[in-house]
Amino acid sequence: MAKKSVASLQTGSKRLTKAVKMVKSPKTGAYSFVETIIDPTQVNDFFNKK
Repeated sequence: MAKKSVASLQTGSKRLTKAVKMVKSPKTGAYSFVETIIDPTQVNDFFNKK
């Protein structure tokens, strides 16, 4: 499973990070991408979550 923090975004006084995770489907075996924009302190929690 690939994981990477792609970009740092800044809006106003908040600093945000776009995180993209590759997830394998249990039925078909195909990969899909899950993207989210979150606080940089929560990036590790996003990647560790199944």
